[in-house]
Amino acid sequence: MRPVLVTIDPVVLNYAANVLSQEGIEAVIFDTHASVMDGSMGFLPRRLMVLDEDFARAETLLREAVPDAMP
Repeated sequence: MRPVLVTIDPVVLNYAANVLSQEGIEAVIFDTHASVMDGSMGFLPRRLMVLDEDFARAETLLREAVPDAMP
């Protein structure tokens, strides 16, 4: 698995996961509970992970859907 998106914005993260899901790409959000370590303030970024074989297509879709969130 590879991270296709890293963000602290939960809205962008959920939207991106939904975009990928609608296109048949399974995505998993990593580090969801990591913020417990920083006092639940949301300072730690979360990663949206996809399978290696889906990475290129997922990256293309997210560049169109959430261009400001992509590196």
